[in-house]
Amino acid sequence: MIVHDLAKFVHNATYNDLSDEAVNQLKIRLLDSLGTAIGAVEGPPVQSIRRMIDDLDGAKSSTLIGGEKTSPDRAALYNSGLVRYLDFNDSYLAKGETCHPSDNIGSILAAGETTNLSGKDFLAALAVAYQVQCRLSDEAPVRDKGFDHTTQGSYAVAAGVSKALGLEEKQTANAIAIAGTALNALRVTRTGALSNWKGLAYPHTAFGGTHAALLAKYDITGPPAVFEGNKGFMDSIAGEFTIDWSNENLERVTDTIIKKYNAEIHSQSSIEGIIELKNKHGFSAEDVEKVEIEIFDVAYHIIGGGEEGDKTIVRTKEEADHSLQYMVSAALLDGQVMPEQYEKDRIEADDIQTLLQKVQVTPSETYSNRFPDEMPTKLTVHLTNGEHHSIEKSDYEGFHTRPMSWDTIIQKFEGLAEPYTSKDLRDQIVKTTQNLEQHSVSELMELLTKVKLES
Repeated sequence: MIVHDLAKFVHNATYNDLSDEAVNQLKIRLLDSLGTAIGAVEGPPVQSIRRMIDDLDGAKSSTLIGGEKTSPDRAALYNSGLVRYLDFNDSYLAKGETCHPSDNIGSILAAGETTNLSGKDFLAALAVAYQVQCRLSDEAPVRDKGFDHTTQGSYAVAAGVSKALGLEEKQTANAIAIAGTALNALRVTRTGALSNWKGLAYPHTAFGGTHAALLAKYDITGPPAVFEGNKGFMDSIAGEFTIDWSNENLERVTDTIIKKYNAEIHSQSSIEGIIELKNKHGFSAEDVEKVEIEIFDVAYHIIGGGEEGDKTIVRTKEEADHSLQYMVSAALLDGQVMPEQYEKDRIEADDIQTLLQKVQVTPSETYSNRFPDEMPTKLTVHLTNGEHHSIEKSDYEGFHTRPMSWDTIIQKFEGLAEPYTSKDLRDQIVKTTQNLEQHSVSELMELLTKVKLES
């Protein structure tokens, strides 16, 4: 059974299988995600989850970022909601799928705290989750079938959490089978009028995948033919595919990319491009008659007004950070795209609502053929005085061709975490993350209890 092959891979994975570069990149993504999580502690949807948790009883074994404890599955939901809410965490680009593997961090932290997991074993469990999600995105994309990327994520969460809990191979197979059977999500999450669920779909998968692993720990069984069986994942959703888990490594994290701007991943090169173009030629938004963007088909369909709906209708944060027209307009007007660009007053302002209507997005077959190895885009700004200026981009700072350094990641972490932490606490979190092999998950979570809300 394929699920047993995958379980064997998960069970046999160790920290010693990681290259120095993979370890370094895992730590970078951990700190990057902690920054996005701390920066989201006052987000309305995650505060709603927090209230729900406070109203429910449960085992008090896993820490919530910002203090207090709850059960591992609820901590996975809340902490994953923090990582995801700003839509500022990492991404993995496959030809037919885009996912955010750091979505798995909240679950593995929650599970690892219950077992006093070492830093080394945490990194191994996280690498497992990255590998499973990215490889399934490579070989079994589901977006065109109408399913969300959280579908593959269910297998990744269950695998990573099983590793963190120290489950036996048979239990791990059951956890993966339960999660993969139960957590198939519809792509409508990210099409049309977007809701809070855009940012909470994976946290729900984190909750479900963690809960599946807890069930498997107590010997609840799942369908063993979840992948290849009658009405299983291949038969019902993905179609036939092959992954030889006996030959997989733990290196896929090195192919993931980090966001420079607080914006949907496929927009990053366009945002960097419009800022560079404005800085070079000195025009302002008032001078703009029209902005033309040529881009690869995936970006066009997800954030440009293609098959996932009109992106010139922007009323909420969720719609704004999935509208290329809005994000490029924000960058042109404000010189940046950060959490403040998604505040209600900014979204509703006349200047940005007027400008985004002037942004035209079209797909390019040439650029589509270059994706995902590149993130190509061309922006042409037409001014009211008859001038026009163009820029072509193939990547951005944070793409795997121009990876972010520790210094840049620390700057991003500082900017997001500063309102909710002291300088000393931030320094401790950075140093603990950089030297995680010498610490435990419990030590890291103890630091994260000290994050405080402004109000």
